[in-house]
Amino acid sequence: MDQIACISRKPWELPFLAEPEEVAALRHVVRLHLGAWGLLDVVEVAQLCVSELVANVIKHVGPGTPTTLAVSINGTCLRIEVRDPDSRALPTLLSHDTESESGRGMALVDALAERWGVLLSMDYKITWCELATPLTAAEGHAAGPRVQRAETLLGLRGTSDVAGEAPRTRLGVAVAEEAVTDVITDLLHWLRAHGCDPEATLDRAQMHFEAEVQPIA
Repeated sequence: MDQIACISRKPWELPFLAEPEEVAALRHVVRLHLGAWGLLDVVEVAQLCVSELVANVIKHVGPGTPTTLAVSINGTCLRIEVRDPDSRALPTLLSHDTESESGRGMALVDALAERWGVLLSMDYKITWCELATPLTAAEGHAAGPRVQRAETLLGLRGTSDVAGEAPRTRLGVAVAEEAVTDVITDLLHWLRAHGCDPEATLDRAQMHFEAEVQPIA
C-alpha cells in the first residue's frame, strides 16, 4: 500500500495585488491553511508577519504591486515568503529606539521570526521569514500536552503503534481512528457506570476542544 505521513503539508502560493484592503483576506487564508496543517499555535504570529511583509511592499514598492504570498514547511519551521517585482526597494531593519516609522515592521518580523532575509533576482525579490513550530518532523503533528496524554493512554491500551508520528498505511490510519473511538467509548461507559451523563460530558468536551483550537482571526 501507499505510505502516507501523519499530515501532508504541501507548499502553496497566492498571487494578489498589494493593497491595504487585501491584508485581512490574506490573514484569513493563512488562518485556514495553518488550521488544516494542525499549526494553530503559530497562526497569530504568522498573520502578523504576513501583514508586515505585505505592508512593506505597499509602502516601499507601491499600492497595487503584483505580489505573491508563498507558505511552506522548511524542516520544522513555517516559512513565509512575499515576492514582489522590485529588486531595489530592500527591507530596512531599524533599532527599536529610533523615532522613524520606517523599518518598524521589519523590526517586528525580526523579533517574531527565528530568522528572515531577502533573496534578490534581476526582476524580483523575495522577503522571507521562518517561524518556529511545535513540530518534531515536517509531516508529523504538533505534540502538545493533551496530544501527549492521549498517546500515553493509547500506549497503555497496547496501541502505541498507532500513536506516533511515523509514516503509516491507509489501513494503519483507520486502525488508529478505531483505537481512539474505543478509548472514548470506554470512557463513556465509565461515566454511565458512575451515574454521570455521557452526553453532557461529550458536549462539555466538545466546547473545550473548540475553545482551545479556535484560531485567532
